[in-house]
Amino acid sequence: MDIYVGSIPFKWKDARLKEIFEVYGEVSSAKIVIDKITRQNKGFAFVQMPNDAEAKLAIESLNGAEIDERKIIVNESIPNNAGSLDKNKKKKPYVKPENKEWKPFRGNNKGRRD
Repeated sequence: MDIYVGSIPFKWKDARLKEIFEVYGEVSSAKIVIDKITRQNKGFAFVQMPNDAEAKLAIESLNGAEIDERKIIVNESIPNNAGSLDKNKKKKPYVKPENKEWKPFRGNNKGRRD
């Protein structure tokens, strides 16, 4: 199960995150999201635990817990595309309006620098 961990201290490293979750069971990966420019952690991370029962126990135990003077947020991770449209669904083709006088804006030549 994928777990979202938010509001983590900025000094944490992947090893510290993994250490905290290993108390509740096997951790297959623990990744803190890093800003590409500043190279600092963004304050949230993702943990993968293969056993769903252990993962749910970790979520229940750690959500709202104060660790290293920060109250962390822990819940099940929602996939990024969960709220997007169905990819298999085809878009409707564009149909021109029936009003013949309608013309798309093409701009005018006023203000041109020639």
